[in-house]
This record gives sequence, structure tokens and C-alpha cells, in this order.
Amino acid sequence: MATRRDIMIGAAAAGLSPVMVSGTPGTALSAEGKMVLCMHTNTSAAAGYRGALEGWAKAGIRNVELNATMVDEFLKTDTLDGARKVLADNGMTAVHGAVSVGGLLEPNSDRVTAIEARKRRLGLFASLGVKKVYTTSAGMQKLALDDYKVVADNMRSVGETAKPFNMIVSVEFIRASPYMSTLLTALKVTREAAHPNFGLLFDFYHFWSGLNKLEDMDQIRTGEIQHVHFQDVPDMPRELLDNNTRIIPGDGVSPLDAMLRKLADKGYAGPLSVELFLPKFQNGDPYEIAREIRQKCKWS
Repeated sequence: MATRRDIMIGAAAAGLSPVMVSGTPGTALSAEGKMVLCMHTNTSAAAGYRGALEGWAKAGIRNVELNATMVDEFLKTDTLDGARKVLADNGMTAVHGAVSVGGLLEPNSDRVTAIEARKRRLGLFASLGVKKVYTTSAGMQKLALDDYKVVADNMRSVGETAKPFNMIVSVEFIRASPYMSTLLTALKVTREAAHPNFGLLFDFYHFWSGLNKLEDMDQIRTGEIQHVHFQDVPDMPRELLDNNTRIIPGDGVSPLDAMLRKLADKGYAGPLSVELFLPKFQNGDPYEIAREIRQKCKWS
């Protein structure tokens, strides 16, 4: 009997899903404009910047997503030139970045401080050649209906901040967010913001583990998704799921093939960034973790 992963691989092999694993160094896309595998540094957080990238490179990973806090930690004992050298020496391209600054979108009395922190992070990523970054909808307060106008205004403000850096900032809707936990809400507010330097990040785990339906993806318009986080949802009661229970694509119950097809239909042809938080991943050997992910996510 064919397994779930066999079906996914078979669909890709038949050309029905534009997924591949490895891109060419220096670009996040293959010559055919297909989706490519990427690793998020959160997945190997304990190894640090150099340790994660060097381990992944040995496993054949070429595209990476950087968390700014990990880069900052590296820079305590090294330099930006050193950070660039780690990328270059390992044949890697930094294709996306997590700015890790809160309080940017929801109403916030200390937002000026958050914006200044974001500017510093944008400068950091620009020096590493990153053109796209993201923030999240994590927050502490449930909003009133009129507050969403403030969120849209703040999105435009963040987009304006990104303009001088020639960057696009995206928002990742978080399943536990008190104000933006679903795809449809994220689409609605980003469309109201209507800023060319502000977009949307689609996370497989937050989508399928949250209050979303597969058909919600039909509402995506071509070009709206700027980046994708690629994980699976384990077969367990949803009440037990949290931010850490995400697993390697193909090991869970998400309709990955259908979701990939819908993204392809909407014109997405960028990185599929695997971001995992379970201790067995974050504390594991980066090479072994990346090798397992690459093996399980390989379409040909």
C-alpha cells in the first residue's frame, strides 16, 4: 500500500507539485522556478549560527532563514564579515530573516522603540544580502474591531520603514494570536494595508493546526504569499498542540500535497523553510537533523 509520503513524492514527480529540495547556490529558486527546501535557524537553535550552518551544509542544504537573535549572538564574538564568510564558505544563501521584534503591529504605547529596533535588524539583514523578513502576530491583547484599522496603519508604517532597505516585511499569522490567528484575517488586514513592502507569510503548521479550512487557501491572490514555513501537524488532539509540537513534513496528518498544489496555483515559487522547536530537533546534531529532513522532503 502506498504511504502518505509516497503519494506526495509521486505527485511531485508527475509534475503536479513544483517542489524540489536543493536550489543552486546564490539563489532561492531553481532555474525552473520551483519551490526549494530551506532551513530555519530556529530548528538548530542550540548549535548557534556557525554550528547550524556548517552542519546543514554537509547535509546538502543551500538556502537558510536566519533568526536575528542568533546572528546577534554570533556577532558578540565575531564580525559581519565573519557572518558573511560562514555563508559563502558553505555555499549558502540567506533567503529570509526573522527580525524577532515584538509590538510592531498591534496598538502599542512603546511602538517607537519597537520600530527603532526593527530598523537595526533590517540593517543587519541587509548587510547579509537578505531581501525579505518577517514579524509575527504574537501579542497579549484581544483587539476591538476598530483596532484593526490601527493594525493596518502599522503595517503600512512597517512597510515604509522597509523601503529604504529595499526589503519586504511579512506578517506570520500565529495560531495562538489573540488578534490574527487565521489566514483569512491576515489576508483581510494586509489587503487593507495595501503596501508594496508588506506581505504575508504562510506557515503550514499554524494554518492546519488552527481555525482554518483548506478551501480558505482559495482566497489567496497571486503574489500575496512572500514566504512559506513548511512543517507538519502530529496526529494528536488539537487541544494538546502548541508552538513546539510541529514535526517534519510528511510525518503528520496535514494535507501537504493539496496545500502545496494550492500554493503553486497561486504562483508561489520560493523557499519552503522548515522551522521546528521540539528539543530533539533544536538540541540535535544539525547535520543529522538536516539529513533526515532533506531525505524525507526529497521530491524528484
